[in-house]
Amino acid sequence: MSSYPPPPAGYPPRRRSILGPVLIGLLLGFFLFDAFPRIAERFQALRGRASGPAAEPRAVTPRGDLASDEKATIELFARCSPSVVYITTLARRSFLFDVMEVPQGTGSGFVWDRDGHVVTNFHVLQGADSARVTLADQSTWKASLVGAAPDKDLAVLLIQAPKEKVPPILVGTSRDLQVGQKVFAIGNPFGLDQTLTTGVVSALGRTIQSVTNRKIENVVQTDAAINPGNSGGPLLDSSGRLIGVNTQIASPSGASAGIGFAVPVDTVNQVVPELIQHGRIIRPQLGIVPADDRVARQLGVAGVLVVGIVPGSSAEQAGLQSTRRDDEGDLVLGDVIQSIGDAKVATFDDLLSALERHKIGETVTVGYLRDGQKGRVEVKLQAP
Repeated sequence: MSSYPPPPAGYPPRRRSILGPVLIGLLLGFFLFDAFPRIAERFQALRGRASGPAAEPRAVTPRGDLASDEKATIELFARCSPSVVYITTLARRSFLFDVMEVPQGTGSGFVWDRDGHVVTNFHVLQGADSARVTLADQSTWKASLVGAAPDKDLAVLLIQAPKEKVPPILVGTSRDLQVGQKVFAIGNPFGLDQTLTTGVVSALGRTIQSVTNRKIENVVQTDAAINPGNSGGPLLDSSGRLIGVNTQIASPSGASAGIGFAVPVDTVNQVVPELIQHGRIIRPQLGIVPADDRVARQLGVAGVLVVGIVPGSSAEQAGLQSTRRDDEGDLVLGDVIQSIGDAKVATFDDLLSALERHKIGETVTVGYLRDGQKGRVEVKLQAP
């Protein structure tokens, strides 16, 4: 580290001058002497202000009566929110020698009936080991899984709560919805329970994919804010009736971007009773073994190729033909199903969707292609 050089020989040693500190002291004293009157004057002004008349709160301006639409929204929330629940899912984790349940996720749901059945999305419960349901009165109940329909992203839980604590939600229809009508979503976005958002029906007849990549058809699109945690909650019309189950959003950020989707209530009202009764969807069948869609595309087939017929099935009785080998060992393609009733069938997913519109025991018209010729046959739908 460098240092100053020593004084030359013959020079007296350096001494610190006191002139600088003296000058600084004089300047500081002059400043204080000059500024003191102004400081004192400001202090007196502040004292005078503090001792002036006391400030009082502003008078409240009376407001007029609430608008009619505000009253309707307030009444709707008060009436419907007791039917909306908060769902917490749990997963088992091992810590040393202990097995504990830790929170995995949250979602929404709603009370279906006085027996304590609760409807939610399947993806809310997916991968969980158990679930808890918190009612509007903040009481929490253990929930058991009654049934699930992953293809429709719906599931039913059961809680053993007193009937007076579980008011069922009102059920409406989705087939008569109109674009532009008001809708209301109640749920628990980001864990904030009993949240109300409003909007309109933005579009109808949308198609989305479930967690199994099956198509969910006739989905309701809305601009009511739907965020993570709203899944499984109800979408209501202005009468407070259920018209859909909030299930997905379209958003680059993962938060609401004004495009939300709800499984239509007509689908919910068809699926939920089956889940309560059977634990799964009981889908009517033709009695065929279909080819994989990829195989059908490779063969240039437009529709569902029949590769097998279940012995004694409705398909066999109706005369549908399966893929087979002829006497010379060449492959002969079976019938290609192209329609069920009025529904066009291009894929196996289309076939399942078409069958879901009917019940076991109903007779449907099956349109098929055989050796390049179109045909139609009546088939009575059977149980699995």
